[in-house]
Amino acid sequence: MRAMIMDRIAGPLTVTEVPDPVAPVGGAVIEVHATGLCRSDWHAWVGHDDISLPHVPGHEFAGVVASFGPGVDRWNVGDRVTVPFVCGCGRCEWCLAGDAQVCPNQQQPGFTHWGSFAERVAIHAADRNLVAVPDQISLESAAALGCRFATAYRALTARAHLRAEQWVVIVGAGGVGLSAVMIATALGARVIAVDRSAGALEVARTLGAEHVVLADGADVPAAVHGLTGGGAHVSIDAVGSEQTCADAVLSLRRRGRHVQIGLLPSASGLSAVPMARAIAWELDLLGSHGMAAEDYAGMLELITRGALRPQALIGRTVSLAEAAALLPVMDSASPAGMTIIDPRR
Repeated sequence: MRAMIMDRIAGPLTVTEVPDPVAPVGGAVIEVHATGLCRSDWHAWVGHDDISLPHVPGHEFAGVVASFGPGVDRWNVGDRVTVPFVCGCGRCEWCLAGDAQVCPNQQQPGFTHWGSFAERVAIHAADRNLVAVPDQISLESAAALGCRFATAYRALTARAHLRAEQWVVIVGAGGVGLSAVMIATALGARVIAVDRSAGALEVARTLGAEHVVLADGADVPAAVHGLTGGGAHVSIDAVGSEQTCADAVLSLRRRGRHVQIGLLPSASGLSAVPMARAIAWELDLLGSHGMAAEDYAGMLELITRGALRPQALIGRTVSLAEAAALLPVMDSASPAGMTIIDPRR
């Protein structure tokens, strides 16, 4: 099969022929029809994750079951599927409680093993981790769900418990940020989107943001407090930097809830957060790490009836070769919406 290969940290990416994956016991091989280019893939490429080389990135995808190993009961060849970016073992106490997204034995395609920037990808524990894609949802749309859309959905609903008419500030209008804008709007919340790109903010407006704040040199917390009369009820950092995290936390009103989605890598492994404000104002600081496969049903139902439209997030579709040039510059580029890779191109 053809795959994007990473031979060294922060090095050139090449597209070449590699051996086909083999379905493990209890697992499956998925023929990839669409896979998203995500900032998390950039974090792996630049060395923020512990990966083994050579490596194939890619962690949010959809396609059809190409083969499966012994012990798979629920799936057939040709089934349309997607996969959460965190795949649980299916046996531990967290998986059995429905919290596979924090499974201590988790696997993540594109991080713990070869991922979806390829024509095919192997997944373990298929009966636990595969999600059926309804016929009404395109595989391109489904590829948006495994990381960004599902992460934003769970962050706003299960973690922040966002309610109608509450203010939410979303810092970062890339794929996960725009997903959060769309979901928060569908929940009836009042949305403020923040980004350094005017183009991305214009997209956020079309998806339901009531206000936008251009972050380039602006005092973001002051702007948000002015717009909301005291701060947002909920904040989301959808980027992952000391500045964006601080802007999001400091934009909250007293007793507000912050959800950190964007990764916060640092040399020490520790991240700077304005804890003095969190203590004085009794803020809730929450993490969110994807969503378990069994929790997809409610989100998929909203999509099939048109209340949520992940396809609106797709900005462009590219080949593996084009993606190999785009991945290294993701930290400096600010494309509006998602870039989808079609490995069959």
